[in-house]
Amino acid sequence: GPGAAIRGDWGEIIIEDGCNVQENCTIHMFPGVTVTLKEAAHIGHGAIIHGATIGRNCLIGMNAVIMDNAVIGDECIVGALSFIQAEKQIPNRSLVVGNPGKIIKEVSDEMIKWKTKGTELYQQLPAECHAHLKACEPLTEVPANRPKQAPAYQTWKKSMGK
Repeated sequence: GPGAAIRGDWGEIIIEDGCNVQENCTIHMFPGVTVTLKEAAHIGHGAIIHGATIGRNCLIGMNAVIMDNAVIGDECIVGALSFIQAEKQIPNRSLVVGNPGKIIKEVSDEMIKWKTKGTELYQQLPAECHAHLKACEPLTEVPANRPKQAPAYQTWKKSMGK
C-alpha cells in the first residue's frame, strides 16, 4: 500500500505470492537477518515486520510489531497493536494479542475462512484498479444523490452473527 517502506538495505526480504502489505507498513531488519512473508501473508496498516518470518496465510493486525528472528507459524492471527518479541516462536494457527504477545487460543477453521476472504479482496485490488480506474476531477461537495457503496465484507463479529 501507499507509504509502505520495504527496506532490504541490510538483508534479504522475500515476499511470496499473494501477500499484501498495507499502507504505512515497515518491512526491515537487523543487518544480516532475512525477512520472509510466506504465501498470502496479510500485513495490516502500519504494522512493522523487523527481521521476522511470517507464515503462510497469516494476518498481522494493524500497528502490530514483530521483531527480529521471530517466527509466526502458518495461519496465525496477531491482533492489532500486539508486540512480538525477538526470537519468539509462535506455533501454527495461534491467535496472539497484547504486549508482549500472548497466545490466547487456537485459530478456528471459521476464522481462517474469514481471514482468507479478506485477503482475497486485497489480492483482487490491482487488477480491479487497472481495469476500472478513471481520471476525474476532485469533488468540491458531496452530490445529494451519491450512491452508497455496498459492503463486500463483514467484520468478524458480524460474520459470527454478533
